[in-house]
Amino acid sequence: ITGFALNLPAGAASSTSAQVTGNIYAFDYAAPTPTNVTTASNDMGTAYTDAAGRLLPDFVDVAVGNLGGQTLTPGLHRYGSNVTLPFGTDVTLSGGADDVWIIQITGTLTTGAATNVFLSGGAQAKNVFWQVAGTSVTLGANARFEGIVLAQNAINIGNQASAGSRLLAQTAVTLAGNTIVEP
Repeated sequence: ITGFALNLPAGAASSTSAQVTGNIYAFDYAAPTPTNVTTASNDMGTAYTDAAGRLLPDFVDVAVGNLGGQTLTPGLHRYGSNVTLPFGTDVTLSGGADDVWIIQITGTLTTGAATNVFLSGGAQAKNVFWQVAGTSVTLGANARFEGIVLAQNAINIGNQASAGSRLLAQTAVTLAGNTIVEP
């Protein structure tokens, strides 16, 4: 955890920062944090493996991975290559409050600047899973994103981008003046 000041009282299980609302946890903080962080990391791996292992997709390579202007209905969406949301475009996830989207992406996920992932019809971010096997997830500057990202590698968030998301990566999450709200 770098790039901003942390306040870690001696022997504390979490730190705080003027740039973060809430607590910050790291493996080398006091107990029970190491155990909790390990459990969370293992749970993320289990969720990633579950999402990646889903078979029999409802939709395959919709719009050849260009989500700009698309409306995605609930179900298992499989993309065999990169997925993009080009600069200034939107994608809508339309469905009810109990509907689930699993979006399996073999390549990278890249949203351009000023893009939006919209939820409609009662759809909830907590029911949207973006499983990304490629080298990175990149959300552009001033983008708005929804859903839980399960990335095999890095997640990079552009300046002033926001998300109603959990951003879970097996390597690193890089933020730059972002607002991330747990769905």
